[in-house]
Amino acid sequence: MSNLSDDELLRELGVEYEIVKERSYTPREERIIAGFEEIQQFIKQYGRVPQHGEDKGIFERLYAVRLDRLREQEECRALLAPLDSQGLLTKVEIEPVDPIKSMDDDELLAELEGSIAPTDITELRHVRSRAEIQVAEEIANREKCEDFDNFRPLFEKTEIELKSGIRQVRPFGRDASVNVGDFFVLGGQLVYVAEKGNEFKASNGHPDARLRVIYSNGTESNLLLRSLQRALYKDDTGRRLTDPDLGPLFSETWDEGDIESGTIYVLRSLSNHPFVSEHRELIHKIGVTGGEVETRIANAAHDSTYLLADVEVVASYKLAGINRRKLEGLLHRIFAPAQLDLTIHDRFGHPVRPQEWFLVPLHVIDEAVSRIRDGSITNVIYDPRTASLVGSAQ
Repeated sequence: MSNLSDDELLRELGVEYEIVKERSYTPREERIIAGFEEIQQFIKQYGRVPQHGEDKGIFERLYAVRLDRLREQEECRALLAPLDSQGLLTKVEIEPVDPIKSMDDDELLAELEGSIAPTDITELRHVRSRAEIQVAEEIANREKCEDFDNFRPLFEKTEIELKSGIRQVRPFGRDASVNVGDFFVLGGQLVYVAEKGNEFKASNGHPDARLRVIYSNGTESNLLLRSLQRALYKDDTGRRLTDPDLGPLFSETWDEGDIESGTIYVLRSLSNHPFVSEHRELIHKIGVTGGEVETRIANAAHDSTYLLADVEVVASYKLAGINRRKLEGLLHRIFAPAQLDLTIHDRFGHPVRPQEWFLVPLHVIDEAVSRIRDGSITNVIYDPRTASLVGSAQ
């Protein structure tokens, strides 16, 4: 028998056949398919159809919006029907969304998909790799932190340290390390690294570790170290908080290269006002200046800020590399319970209630400065009853 081609052999055997042409897809159709396959992968992984709702992960909500749009468009249903092994396109019942508590689905889609028209889910321009999706899901999927009361004081203290300038925020990237005890700002929230598991090699060969991360809103997540790093890199507002190690802020002598930022000064009034005269040893004005204290008080007798009387400098402390305004605000907050409530009249007869004067012994002010040196100042407040610094929680 002569050699026959496959087509000729089939004809000799009386087999009817037709050539099935392999379909090619446009880039737009490929994106639709890729987006649909991500939804199918989600269902395989979690055993449920993606749902709407504020309590759901942000990518689950995205998939729910995407599936709704695919179901709505006949063109998409026709394209995806051969791939719909789970019967997703025929299930048109959509779980109702709370319009008050949930983000608008169009806004969510536009935010996550990047400039996609709200009525055109077919333009899936930014289909993410599975690795990117897993990173985002780890960040988004958080649980309630059952022992958040143990961490609450840490967050409160850190916020005070930020306001007072003891801690600073730095762009994430220059130092990309992540260690237990580190604080970051991610998505507008404070993030605290509470625990770090054993290191292991990731698929790319780089070291990685599982973390326990606590968020300032009382939630936590068990995400990978590199997932946290990627999220901080991608967040334009992602920041690292510096450690509250003030270093040598105050000194009697200065080393070469030190930069003086200003001076804390403590003044005592020489006013003959009856109340001031009676309590002169306790009434002090506390301030911070970037210039010479003597220059600042030169015209005290003509300034209601200084009780329209001369003053004497009873203590001063030089400082370096710190925000003067924030430090002054911190000192005034600590001694606020003892702020002097005194009204005098200026040279025009107008009543004036001077600020920055406090009924505080000088040795307590000196203790406060010492606490600024060692970083423990954020834990205390002045108690007028005992004339001492006490724990702020008391």
